[in-house]
Amino acid sequence: MPRKPPIDPVRWTPPPIDPLRDFGPAELTLVPMPGDGPEDVVVDTAGQLWTGLVDGRIVRVSPGGGTSVVADTGGRPLGMHVARDGRILICDSHRGLLALDPGSGALDVLVRDVDGRPLRFCSNVTETADGTIYFTESTSQFHFEHFAGAVMEARGRGSLFRLDTDGSVTTLVKGLYFANGVTVTADEAALVFAETQGRRLSKYWLTGPQAGTVTPLAAHLPGYPDNISTGADGRIWVAMVSAPNAAAEALAPRAPVIRKLLWRLPERLQPKIRPQVWVLAFDAETGEAVAGVRTTRPDFGTVTGVVESAGRLWMSTIGFPALAYTDLG
Repeated sequence: MPRKPPIDPVRWTPPPIDPLRDFGPAELTLVPMPGDGPEDVVVDTAGQLWTGLVDGRIVRVSPGGGTSVVADTGGRPLGMHVARDGRILICDSHRGLLALDPGSGALDVLVRDVDGRPLRFCSNVTETADGTIYFTESTSQFHFEHFAGAVMEARGRGSLFRLDTDGSVTTLVKGLYFANGVTVTADEAALVFAETQGRRLSKYWLTGPQAGTVTPLAAHLPGYPDNISTGADGRIWVAMVSAPNAAAEALAPRAPVIRKLLWRLPERLQPKIRPQVWVLAFDAETGEAVAGVRTTRPDFGTVTGVVESAGRLWMSTIGFPALAYTDLG
């Protein structure tokens, strides 16, 4: 682990919590990975799954669970997306936005810098039918290894960007509280994006009278949303990485010096999240929670990615060396 960078916290009042329906547990099947922390999971047109490990390796997973290492980013791959041309788009905290040729394993850097500064925490990515790519950066200050520093700072340093087909990058939204998952609605009228620390889902409108504006979809969530995806029926699936950390949120409105001191303590004394298996599906129009899974088990949890594939709901995690799936009813 690299040496901790300093933090510059501010007073911040976390959003309130609106309870949601508990959809209960589900039977899970675990699929071991050849390494730790498969942070996101996506599916290609052939039904093969893709994920990225903490050591930089990109892994292709057959529907039966067989794995093969296709590439190594040399960084920390996070959110992913299968592009319309078959390439695998990869957000890498250390290398920026990448594109992987799944046949050759070759990696191209699509975006390394924005407005003259390097991307620090490229988080998640999606694409519309015309080839326009949209991606998030959780924080412009820290890499993935020190994501807790961004949370302790409580500064809105996250952003949503657009990469046009001519290679130009435009900042669409700034000041986001740990921007994370992003997906396109089924009708491509809008993007839905998550703010993990803000505990909300929002829409960035691509068409219609609201084009170019942001409206809320689901706010005051009872947990931290991570990567998201659009389901076969248009629902927005959201990986809920954990419930709010009561200690961390209680400190946010208090004197910033307390968090500065806490940040200097050894890792074992930092506030921890409790692993659980938690995903939710939201109606893309109303923001109502319409489906989900929530349970705990010793061998899987801290879900950071979710995707539908062939009647299964696949989940990824930063906490365990496995993917998991449950059958959709």
